[in-house]
Amino acid sequence: MYSKFVKRFLDIILSTMAIVALSPIYLVIAICVRVQMGSPILFSQDRIAKDEKIFKLYKFRSMISATEKNGKPLTDKERLTKFGTALRSTSLDELPELFMILKGDMSIIGPRPQPSFYLPYYKKEERVAHKVRGGLLPPDSLCKEVQCDWETQMKYESYYAEHVSFALDVKVVLCTFVILYKRMKYNYGADDRPMLHEYRAGTVSEKELEKWKEKGIEIR
Repeated sequence: MYSKFVKRFLDIILSTMAIVALSPIYLVIAICVRVQMGSPILFSQDRIAKDEKIFKLYKFRSMISATEKNGKPLTDKERLTKFGTALRSTSLDELPELFMILKGDMSIIGPRPQPSFYLPYYKKEERVAHKVRGGLLPPDSLCKEVQCDWETQMKYESYYAEHVSFALDVKVVLCTFVILYKRMKYNYGADDRPMLHEYRAGTVSEKELEKWKEKGIEIR
């Protein structure tokens, strides 16, 4: 009852209220991003939705262009600005995701919606996380670590997908406040944890990667 009807109803009501209440903050951040980094104001990327469908996720941009004026490529660490780091540490860069929640691509609470090119690198038992909508507030906050490792994150996401309940969602929300406080002290926005396809590089066969490529999934 809760996971099928009540949770979605709460997503619609709470995301609508949040968008209206936070509209001045949206405007201020948009102006700051435009001044600090130029256009575009929003960063977009294909992400994994419920049932492994793909949707377009939007965040406030936190990095400058990928190359210098002379064409020299920059690393992600070089592209990340101080303002962008602050946005990430406070999670303010994720505010546009409220519109994805209202639309139905995401939920307020759920596994992190990861880039679509991560799909080939999920273990079979971890893909259970895609039975539910990805969320703005992830269940790995239950571990109370600012940045957990991939194995821990996948463990909590899989558990959440199999045990969705109002009580569990409340627990995730409470733990998220603790994590946000820690993030601001830890400077989480500057963290450079390896991406999943880098972390599990070499664990997926070329044949398996080719199958995903045939399904239209980008391979990295």
